[in-house]
Amino acid sequence: MYLSKRTYVKNWDHNGPEGKHTFTAKKGGKKMKHVDTKRISTIIEEVGYWRKANHIHSWFVNKVQDGIDECQTAHVSVDQLKELRDTCQTIVDYFDKSVVGEEKIKATYGDDFIKVKYDIDEKVLSELLPTTSGFFFGGTDYDHWYYNDCKETIEIVNEAFKGLDVENLDWHVNFEYNASW
Repeated sequence: MYLSKRTYVKNWDHNGPEGKHTFTAKKGGKKMKHVDTKRISTIIEEVGYWRKANHIHSWFVNKVQDGIDECQTAHVSVDQLKELRDTCQTIVDYFDKSVVGEEKIKATYGDDFIKVKYDIDEKVLSELLPTTSGFFFGGTDYDHWYYNDCKETIEIVNEAFKGLDVENLDWHVNFEYNASW
């Protein structure tokens, strides 16, 4: 599952020097002769990656892709990303307020770890951001994996917005989601 940021950077002849972009393509410190940097028109950055976060994928399918899940690439608006981030923040806050204890788990290999116990109402979570089952979709429990995917999604969206004036974003920058199962 991927979130990409596409930035349009084509250098048109009518753009003055202040409107031109410059690029250098090197590998191992040496110029890549097969890349003509004057022809670069779009920079695509992978700003988000999830694995088996079925509730996040389901959100994109239902809120962005009109319920169609065919591994297609879909445009995601800034408002949609804000909605996803805010929903995930509500879930993280709910989990954090629902901690009832911790349990030390003896690891079979590696270091022991602490498992946090929560007193949560799964109905609340299923209304906010439901899990979904499917081939390669991961678990459907409202557990620490669900919680961690929500925390990671908040970080992904915040990082994707870094350096942008998202309130006044123009057509030069846009976001896309796609998943490959």
